[in-house]
Amino acid sequence: MTRLGEYLARKSTNKAEVARKTGLHKTRINELTNLERARLSAEELYLISLAIDVNPCELLSFVCEGVALKNE
Repeated sequence: MTRLGEYLARKSTNKAEVARKTGLHKTRINELTNLERARLSAEELYLISLAIDVNPCELLSFVCEGVALKNE
């Protein structure tokens, strides 16, 4: 499960409802929540945050937790 999948699970979010509200296909939502190789676009993140009524920055912070710059 991806970080987005974890977030939606913690919020008890219905993925079919998110797909309906965002216009993203159910298959794409499943990819974003289950496949680590799937890359979430900024537009998709923004639409999902609107659909689940959370601040996009909160969702971005959760999804990108652990991402850091390389040490020089």
